[in-house]
Amino acid sequence: MSNNPNDSIAKKIFGAGLAAVTTVTFIHPIDVVKTRLQIVGEAGRQTKAYGGVLGTVKTIAADEGLGAFYKGIKAAWLRESSYTSLRLGLYEPMKDLFGAGKKDAAFWRKFCAGAAAGAIGSVVGNPFDVLKTRMMANEKAGDGSGFFKAFHEVVEIQGYGGFYKGLSANVTRAMVLNATKMAVYDQTKQMIKTSGIIKEGLMLHFSSAFTAGFFMAITVSPFDIVRTRLMNQPKEKIYNGMIDCFGKIIKNEGPMGLYKGFIPIWGRFAPTTTLQLVIFEQIR
Repeated sequence: MSNNPNDSIAKKIFGAGLAAVTTVTFIHPIDVVKTRLQIVGEAGRQTKAYGGVLGTVKTIAADEGLGAFYKGIKAAWLRESSYTSLRLGLYEPMKDLFGAGKKDAAFWRKFCAGAAAGAIGSVVGNPFDVLKTRMMANEKAGDGSGFFKAFHEVVEIQGYGGFYKGLSANVTRAMVLNATKMAVYDQTKQMIKTSGIIKEGLMLHFSSAFTAGFFMAITVSPFDIVRTRLMNQPKEKIYNGMIDCFGKIIKNEGPMGLYKGFIPIWGRFAPTTTLQLVIFEQIR
């Protein structure tokens, strides 16, 4: 067995990527529903009228067919292979960098380590996030497998810079998401182990990951909808950056507009976080 620390980092990144791709294959339909709910009522754009989670499921199935729930899956696989593999796989090295590797390390150190790993992953994965978002938001029937079509549309309309549309919101979202996810997961796991309620093993990982998923849904939702709106903008801009997008959503849709799609976000984060971290723990 190699003692090279780079081998360990590579193993963690590979393991995280494998866990993420496996998970998103099952969870992707929830992401499609969440994205459709987030674009409803957007000022300056006409969308279908979706009536809540169940109404959205029924509308998509009736108008576009069941295959529509996997619109953007190719981009999602590439996004998870890049973004998630790095934000999970680099967490341990970032913990060492921020001094969060010790047993009694402060929560803020773990939070910063998670944020740093999330930021790096989001910069690398942003182009695939843009493609995934645009493909999932596409309401046209029978138009769900156009990965290369979506790629060419971005280049034709916005140039290659279009693949980094919404970057500031995406990086902020990733930092909040990964910081919450990894710090809460680590802290919860440590607290449960110390209490002696659950011993090290699958049940401990499951409980800690499920708790992290709940807090993620609360902290990430506002940044998630802003990212979706920015990445799905038409040629004629509706928003001038992240702050403007926040302001217009609050003005036109009220503060709770930032939590549109919360139920599917929670429905996605809970199983995604649990599966990703449990699989990652077993692989590493």
